[in-house]
Order: sequence, then C-alpha cells, then structure tokens
Amino acid sequence: LWRIARTYGVSLDVIIKANNIPNAAIIEQDQLIFIPGAKEVLAVVVEKRNGKPDEFMWPVKGRVVSYFKDAKGLSFNKGIDIAAAQGEVVAASRDGKVIFADYLSGYGYSVIVDHRDGFYTVYGHQSVLMVKPGQEIAKGAPIGQVAKSGRLSFVHFEIRKNEESNNPLYFLP
Repeated sequence: LWRIARTYGVSLDVIIKANNIPNAAIIEQDQLIFIPGAKEVLAVVVEKRNGKPDEFMWPVKGRVVSYFKDAKGLSFNKGIDIAAAQGEVVAASRDGKVIFADYLSGYGYSVIVDHRDGFYTVYGHQSVLMVKPGQEIAKGAPIGQVAKSGRLSFVHFEIRKNEESNNPLYFLP
C-alpha cells in the first residue's frame, strides 16, 4: 500500500480512509483500491520477479496461438501472439525505458521498451496502456492490459536485437 501511495503522491492515511481498509498490512493481489484525485492508472512496481535482470520473462501467462514467422495475411509474424484473458495485465519482460506507448498501425495500442543493450521488446494488441514514454520500468512491472479482437484475446510480443526481429521463444524461459 505504501508503494501505491508513493506512486500516486497521495498519503497512506488518505488511501486507507477512502477504502475503509482495516489492516493496511494485508492487501491482496488484484484488490481494487480507490485513489483519491487519481486521473489515470499508473504502474506500481511491487518487486522484481525471479530470474536474473538480463533474462527475459513471459509478458503474460497463456498459450502461443501464432508463432514467429507464421503467415499473417500478406506478411509474416515478427513475434508471437499469446492468448490470455481480456484485461489480463501485461508485464515488462525486462528492466528498461519505455520509448513508445501509443497506437501503432498494425499493432493496436502498443508499448516498446529499450533495454539499453541493443534489445527492444514490443507489446502489441493492448486495450489499456499503463506506462508513458520516458518512464523507467522494472522487469515484471505492469505496462498494459490484453485486448480482445473478435473471439480471441491476446498480446503480441516481439524481441528485437539491433532492430532485427528474433524468435521470442529463443529467449523466454
């Protein structure tokens, strides 16, 4: 709860009173918290997930429904598409700096993260973006939510090294 208060610049007591929280030490994952005065959703970094900082992690739990270089109309998939529940939180695959967070033609609402070692990750097909360009993010930090298209909800995920698309499955645990 302290990290939420710090992220939004609101005192801990204001959040506790606004939400009638009897014990501020016990906050459950996915618990809805009202933040007085908040105008947008911000990413609150709780902790880094297991693994080394330079290792990639899956941005969302789900099954791969389209693989690297699968045909997509007249072009080929430059990453993988991971099916997940609509609204599921998409997490940063590694520490880095957000260099793009907006609508991208062919990708929908997307986030691109620079990992400062020649690697970039692209997270496409999101319904909500939780980060802004220039923002530093930690591995595992929430960056958006999975969007639904027709009957399928999924996130598109790419790993690029020096601007060249690579098969993400070569890098993911």
